[in-house]
Amino acid sequence: MTDAYDLVVIGAGPGGFTAAEHAAKMGAKVAIIEKNGWGGACTHQGCVPTKALLACSKSYTDMKKLKRLGVETASFTFNFSAIKRHQAQMVKISALGVQKILHDAGVHMKLGKASIASPQDVQCILADGSIHHLKTENITIAWGSSPFLLPGIQPSKRILTSDTLLELQTLPESIIIIGGGVIGVEFTTFLAEMGVKVQLLELAEQLLPFEDNEAAELLKQELSKLGAVICTSTEVLSLMEDKDGVRVRASQSERMLDFKSEYALICTGRKPRLVSNELDRVGIHYNSQGIIIDKNQKTSVDGIYAIGDVTGGLMLAHRAAQQGKVLANHLFGNHSFLYDEAIIPSVVYSHPSLARIGLTQKQTRAQGLEIEIRKVEYGNNIMARAELHGNGFVKSIFHKDQLVGATIVGEKACELITPMVLAVACRLGKKALSNWVIPHPSLSEILNPQS
Repeated sequence: MTDAYDLVVIGAGPGGFTAAEHAAKMGAKVAIIEKNGWGGACTHQGCVPTKALLACSKSYTDMKKLKRLGVETASFTFNFSAIKRHQAQMVKISALGVQKILHDAGVHMKLGKASIASPQDVQCILADGSIHHLKTENITIAWGSSPFLLPGIQPSKRILTSDTLLELQTLPESIIIIGGGVIGVEFTTFLAEMGVKVQLLELAEQLLPFEDNEAAELLKQELSKLGAVICTSTEVLSLMEDKDGVRVRASQSERMLDFKSEYALICTGRKPRLVSNELDRVGIHYNSQGIIIDKNQKTSVDGIYAIGDVTGGLMLAHRAAQQGKVLANHLFGNHSFLYDEAIIPSVVYSHPSLARIGLTQKQTRAQGLEIEIRKVEYGNNIMARAELHGNGFVKSIFHKDQLVGATIVGEKACELITPMVLAVACRLGKKALSNWVIPHPSLSEILNPQS
């Protein structure tokens, strides 16, 4: 069976389904092929299930604050089976939402395994074994990513990846998390809040090595208060599994350290999912960092594009979605959409959360920029105090009076970063920001660098 399309998208994660949706709304005839589940890793192994779990652990932890607010609770506990049901329900809702978006836009959805036969031909093997050939003017590769594993380490019953941890139906008593990036910190937050004994090992000198060092240090202190043991500047030398659990040998400042736990969780990042035989057959250029693209997401082969994690760079759902919008607009629109890696926000959904847009203090030093830093503490804000939001701050960085970066660590940082993203993208300066009129009292008041 052969059908003809203006665009065929392979992969229905945030980048793929956004590209398909927007292209179809612009009048293109679009097909999208998904192998595993609508919404991709974001819906099934990443953003959605982890945030569902973090919502549960935060609610449980916040119960401990209620007595301070005059709310008496004689006792409280949690039901992990119910927590897992919440996780599953959110995944289901998200997947159904993606399907509805695509259906309403008029996209032809196909669940099956796709392969690129040529720049104008995509082969799709459906679940029933039937083979469809989709002729098309344009192909978009949105294969996504998979967990990156350290050399010599293979997943097992007790050595988990971020994907397989989400499949556990019972909470472990103890776990060693290898890697203190975004994924490692978020799982540390959830597990520590649920009472699991967590030991987090990070090779770099700080947690979240690419983020502001003060913010990372504050987050380390908060995770330690939850009972997590945080070891930075720690290199894992070996990871062994035995009948009782796992053992890790590591070095820290020339000291040898031994760790023992029920499970190990590998959180050393993700890597682009590259199907090298297809890329080589068609002649698409790529390297270990991902498929090589230009500013319009075009690969080295005319008519073939790539978006999202498969292109390397920032592996974030909203980054992939923006690439998808830009691609659709480039092919079928008026070229009005912009993609700029420099204005993609980074968010860590820990408790407290951490969010950043633009440059960090360390990055400005590396570029030799003269900067001015304005820092506002959560403790200076009456709503933060009234609602027991704890420690946190907003750090705004100016270069030649223009806002070039902002980091927020504290309650609701993931929501508060949005106006700062707009400010950096619009190249606003101190004068414009000083004219903000922000409701009082509100947590948002800490965003004004004049506060």
